[in-house]
Amino acid sequence: MKTIALVAHDGKKQALLEWVKAHADFFADKELYATGTTGSLLTKQLGRKVHCLASGPLGGDQQIGALIAEQKVDWLVFFWDPLSSQPHDPDVKALIRLAVVWNIPVACNQATADFIVHSTLLQQDYQRTVPDFSSYQNRLQPD
Repeated sequence: MKTIALVAHDGKKQALLEWVKAHADFFADKELYATGTTGSLLTKQLGRKVHCLASGPLGGDQQIGALIAEQKVDWLVFFWDPLSSQPHDPDVKALIRLAVVWNIPVACNQATADFIVHSTLLQQDYQRTVPDFSSYQNRLQPD
């Protein structure tokens, strides 16, 4: 089962809800995690369980980042609002950075999310390459 994390800034929550509703069949067999309000809205929208974490500004972005680092998320959908400043912008950058570090697909807008949903790779048992950071981690070990 694929695990998807869903996040949306306030100005993009409605767009994410409409997008998820349009792809409800796709999400039917996925495990979903979301930050605070987004998760609550998605639970109502889908009529099913969504793992709700803290609100983004209260650490939810970082909780999702931790799940990514623990290899528990297969895909991040983050509808972020590029036209409004967020008090937790560093957390947003860190979350997207972790998605890149751990080589998971990340969609920051509807067009990219549409491409991923309709990708044949997502429908298969695609196994992404998980980076090997052992040499990086071992450089910190004393001889």
